[in-house]
Amino acid sequence: MLQLATKLCILFLTLCITPLDAHAYIGPGAGLSAIGSFLALVAAVVAAIFGFLWYPIKRMVRSRKANASDNKEN
Repeated sequence: MLQLATKLCILFLTLCITPLDAHAYIGPGAGLSAIGSFLALVAAVVAAIFGFLWYPIKRMVRSRKANASDNKEN
């Protein structure tokens, strides 16, 4: 019974200190800045993945083509 009373007391106190309304406003400048930052982050991640994956794969394909052409000459 004591645990239930403690939980109810914590719940009541939490509800008492929690605000009912959040009087918040994000202006158009802040909103556009946040959207722009998010898009820049996504573009940076895509560019990093592209750089780390594409160029080694491209180098491997070129080396295989060079080895294949060397084998045809011999």
